[in-house]
Amino acid sequence: MILLTGATGKTGGEAAKALLARGLKPRVLARNADKAAALAAGGAEIIIGDVTDAGIVRKALAGVEKLFLLLPNGEQQLAQEQQVVDLAREAGVRHIVKMSSMESLPDATAPIPQMHWASEQHIRASGLDWTMIRPNFFMQNFLGSARTIKEQKLFSLPMGDGKTAMADTRDIGAVAAEVLAGSGHAGKSYDITGPEVLDFHQAAERFSEVLGTQINYVPADPEVYLSILKRVLPNEWHANAVSTLFGEIALGAVLPHATDTVRQLLGREPIALTQFIRDHIAAFR
Repeated sequence: MILLTGATGKTGGEAAKALLARGLKPRVLARNADKAAALAAGGAEIIIGDVTDAGIVRKALAGVEKLFLLLPNGEQQLAQEQQVVDLAREAGVRHIVKMSSMESLPDATAPIPQMHWASEQHIRASGLDWTMIRPNFFMQNFLGSARTIKEQKLFSLPMGDGKTAMADTRDIGAVAAEVLAGSGHAGKSYDITGPEVLDFHQAAERFSEVLGTQINYVPADPEVYLSILKRVLPNEWHANAVSTLFGEIALGAVLPHATDTVRQLLGREPIALTQFIRDHIAAFR
């Protein structure tokens, strides 16, 4: 049995869909029955409850061999992930697949990568088999700029001239499903990217090419962008953490590189930004 957390979100949802497409029937721990309805209709077993409730987590872990650990970024995320890992060990889970980040390194200074690194270390020390899934900037983040792309022919992010090897969540979910359904992945960390390292001016060029009209990238003032984040994210810690992470991209604190993980594990090329734009063209045009 495979248990998924985070399966009603973008990346976890892609992992769940990929497993269902393989004919597997994973178990899903979800807080919202309505959001999990499509997965239930596809054959997934749904356990309704919060990942912070140890009793619910124990129920969800019963008979589970592999756990996909994906929790939303937050101030308590590390403690929550550590609790789930400890409960998984008690329940006899054999393998944990964690959604982490390419920025999670021993010398990370931003809060989100620091948290991921500490969580990775806790999993490594658990004695369980583990695999780390480590993407970078999500192409799906551009959907948050769909309105300004459509109406103003621009998008604005506080990335300066920074570069990233952005990945599509469909690729990330497909890699996670391959790891969960397959074998030979224990003890491995998989950095997942698209095929290109791009700055955001180059990303705007890709939008212009596909949409057939000039789209511009306007670097946002970090303080102004932070004030916007504080209005749309659930708490100040999360807004500050995301702002710091974006600032590291702008400064080039972590040198981006494209990987061949998708090609090696899935036997196909990763989704390029131009393909992502074509697939979501209704949102941008």
